[in-house]
Amino acid sequence: MNETAMPIEPTSAQFATEHFFRHESARLVATLAGQFGAQRLQWVEDVVQEALVRALQTWPYRGVPDNPAAWLTQTARHLALDQLRREQRWNEREEGISAEQARWMAVPVETADGDDVHLRDDTLRLMFVCCHPQLSAEAQIALALRTLCGLSPAEIAAAFVTSEAAISKRLVRARQRIRELALPFELPEAHELPQRLDAVLASLYLLFNEGYKASSGEHLVRSDLCHEAIRLTELLATHPATGQPQCHALLALMRLSASRLPARTDDAGGILRLHEQDRSLWDQSLIHRGIQHLQLSARGDTLTEYHLEAGIAACHSTAANHAATDWARILTLYDQLVQLTPSPVVALNRAIAVGRVHGAQRGLEALAAVQGLDGYLSLHAALGTFADELGRPQAAAAHYRRALALAALPSERRFFERQIAACEAAEPVHAIK
Repeated sequence: MNETAMPIEPTSAQFATEHFFRHESARLVATLAGQFGAQRLQWVEDVVQEALVRALQTWPYRGVPDNPAAWLTQTARHLALDQLRREQRWNEREEGISAEQARWMAVPVETADGDDVHLRDDTLRLMFVCCHPQLSAEAQIALALRTLCGLSPAEIAAAFVTSEAAISKRLVRARQRIRELALPFELPEAHELPQRLDAVLASLYLLFNEGYKASSGEHLVRSDLCHEAIRLTELLATHPATGQPQCHALLALMRLSASRLPARTDDAGGILRLHEQDRSLWDQSLIHRGIQHLQLSARGDTLTEYHLEAGIAACHSTAANHAATDWARILTLYDQLVQLTPSPVVALNRAIAVGRVHGAQRGLEALAAVQGLDGYLSLHAALGTFADELGRPQAAAAHYRRALALAALPSERRFFERQIAACEAAEPVHAIK
């Protein structure tokens, strides 16, 4: 459909706009920031956001362009130049800027094969730029998630288990730091990539998690985020400078987890717990490839949280049925994980494994020792689960009500409403695993 076509449904146009914007925004930000400097990153982001607004205003009535990416690029280009024309101190550079924009737009997206071909991906390149060693690790990851992955401060806050205000302040400080240091907008040399790899992998890990279990919106799963995280991690895993064991471990974790995506919700978008899922829907090719990357990750002496989490995912993905799940092995892996990366969330997941191995009462005792997660939905869901299994419907209902108050997704709210109703009818029902 071209720009003069009949109007389309606004919802369809909005979906197309959001889809293309998510995949093209990194390229636009990378190009503009490369020309005007990383110290103007906030301005660049604003220009790209304005291009999206123009698309949302235009596409529902004029139709989605034949080449949406080119439309967004051209719109962002004109917006940037229009703003610069209003800034006297940039007037003398306008001709050079226009020429550089035209030169960039003439370069085809595909490139010849070569050792560095994978880092020609704009999103990946800019991720390494954002993960500058002179920024704190937290700032690097937050900046990459906000600028490149399109996550909101609220979604990033959910990933870090902190407040939206804290993330907003972190982003402001990161941009101020970039301006103060006048950090160059350039991809580091190949030998410098490994020192930035950990922050890039952490960003991709959190991006995948947001797709696997969304923190906001209408749907539990955002498969586009999961597949984008897998795509970028695969590029890293096959690049000679970044294809290290931890990269293969993360890719294994993503593939094994993504194999279950088709079975995580029912036809109405309702939550299906692990023991309720139709395992025939699990993607066996993803499981097979995930196991292959887990084997590749075992090379050398490196052991990271991704190795251990991938091992846990493998226990789930290779079990013939829920009863055959090797919970003892999972608990052993969580014991290692809590030693390697101690955090309340890891402790929570370990406590659930304790309950699966040693019974619900032991699970409740382990959960009682978890600190700092009172506002975390999964804690109250787990407490409700174990209380329910112990035949304490009133206590379970109280925990489910707390979870319901914290639920952000419609599917979560419907789920906990059913749990509460079942408890009130003295019919124990298991909670989310």
